[in-house]
Amino acid sequence: MKGYTRPITLIFLILLVDQISKFWVKLNMTIGQDFTILGNKFLIHFIENPGMAYGMEFGGEYGKLFLSIFRIIAVIGIGYGLHYMIKNKYHRGFTLNVALIFAGALGNIIDCVFYGMIFSESDFYTKAVLFPEGGGYAPFLYGKVVDMLYFPLIEGNFPTWFPIWGGEHFLFFRPVFNIADSAISVGVVLILLFQKRYFKEEHKEEESVNSEMLED
Repeated sequence: MKGYTRPITLIFLILLVDQISKFWVKLNMTIGQDFTILGNKFLIHFIENPGMAYGMEFGGEYGKLFLSIFRIIAVIGIGYGLHYMIKNKYHRGFTLNVALIFAGALGNIIDCVFYGMIFSESDFYTKAVLFPEGGGYAPFLYGKVVDMLYFPLIEGNFPTWFPIWGGEHFLFFRPVFNIADSAISVGVVLILLFQKRYFKEEHKEEESVNSEMLED
């Protein structure tokens, strides 16, 4: 288990926080309801996303089914890749970043796979119930992802001289997301920022092993 402790612990913590936050929102808020955290700059804003991360959608029932199956296949692939990286002693920072991506992907898969079966429907007037008598709101693989983190940091209108959107209203940052989405984004960004460091050290290790083999 050497080398697996930190990635597994990180995955467990991300999943725990992600699922606790989603359960709380689902059971205590109605769709569209807000709780302000930092004035109007950070809100808990409950929406459900039938599609991809950050509120993007992928067409219709067949699109939803395809997306759920694709997510499951992707997370299996990421999990295998993470196991391979740990086993072959890739850079620790790199494996932790991949663990973040894996945890985020798995967190949203849990929503898609199980939430439709264990929760009643949420709407603008009614809070969801866990394990309702009449069954859940959707079959296996058709659950909706719970999103709640909303950061409308800057709001205003583009200047009239601005190309294309002149005079139109704008809002930054518009997407509503969750802990799982955040984990995926952070993992990807850190890999992009530190890729030279990660793969430079791997290259040095390969050169060292090759030189030792030649000397023998």
